Amino acid sequence: MRVEHHPLLTRSPCTQRQLISLHYGQPAVAGKVYLQASLHADELPGMLALHHLRHLLDGAEARNEVLGEIVLVPIANPIGLEQTLMHDAMGRFDFNSGENFNRRYPDLAELIQERLADELGDDRQANRQIIRHAMSHALQQMQPTSEIESLRRTQLLLAHDADVVLDLHCDAQAVVHLYGETPGWPQIEPLARYIGARATLLATGTGAGSFDEACGQPWWRLAEQFAGRFAIPTGCIAATVELRGEADVEHALAASDATALYAFLQHRGILAGTPPPLPALLQPATPFSGSLTLHAPCAGLVVFLHPPGTWINCNDPVVHLIDPISGTTQVVCSATSGVMYMRSAIRFAAAGVELCKVAGAAPLAGAGVVSA
Repeated sequence: MRVEHHPLLTRSPCTQRQLISLHYGQPAVAGKVYLQASLHADELPGMLALHHLRHLLDGAEARNEVLGEIVLVPIANPIGLEQTLMHDAMGRFDFNSGENFNRRYPDLAELIQERLADELGDDRQANRQIIRHAMSHALQQMQPTSEIESLRRTQLLLAHDADVVLDLHCDAQAVVHLYGETPGWPQIEPLARYIGARATLLATGTGAGSFDEACGQPWWRLAEQFAGRFAIPTGCIAATVELRGEADVEHALAASDATALYAFLQHRGILAGTPPPLPALLQPATPFSGSLTLHAPCAGLVVFLHPPGTWINCNDPVVHLIDPISGTTQVVCSATSGVMYMRSAIRFAAAGVELCKVAGAAPLAGAGVVSA
């Protein structure tokens, strides 16, 4: 295993942050996998999962069982990791710009599609390398003007040529769930099985500009752009893996997640050895546009009636909002059926605050809008 240091753009004199990547194996026929954790720096379960996966990979490398290249970035956001306010971690938004750390990644398809028209041919494998070279060139030509821009560019330089990209996050209080793109579902499904996803939400482009979309989306978009002209392979499958809730930083959970990720890498052929049999899929994939967000209709004390992972039927009561002065209780019900895969950590809500989300199977009017 080798360690690489990637300096970020310096914001002020005498300060320097860097992104650090851990590299196992070498680029080979077996391909490349990129895994990063804690892009929202206060979401830490993935960081611990990669700690446990690292030990498994150390053993695999000692046994010469790493057949491709595996890149781990345990701290994907050194900027946000340093952000605290009165002892509370604040890793979702950049204090300097106000930007969400998982938004506004460059659109690689848009940047390279014009030059590709003169370079692509009939050979799918050759086209894969042409596209990756074009991505690398576009990223190299970028001139970041802020630290957060240099962070995004550095992450993509490490991940743009990977066959699989996994971005490890968590939610406030949640069960394991995934976000992916619909064209990649056949290759994401084994991951959902191994990791024990209680919900998988799929979309064909949400407009979020998130890291996983920046890595995986260009391939199917280029395939659509050049349909009937050039053979464009599926060059990258990317997914966001939500490893439960913010407080679920425990060795037993992380070790289980690392074992699941290791099995998935064996299934992909990146690691030698026979992978465990595929477990049952706990829940079928559902459309991102079918995810219902329940909001507080009024201010009040929040009492959830169900833990994350509960199946909720349409019209079932989900939350009580209690006015401690009047003593009245407002009941918030679900307008769809599905798994309540996450809920907020707040217990006194202002009107309009998001409370929880239910993964429904049917698209909802006005759903699919990406929030910060």
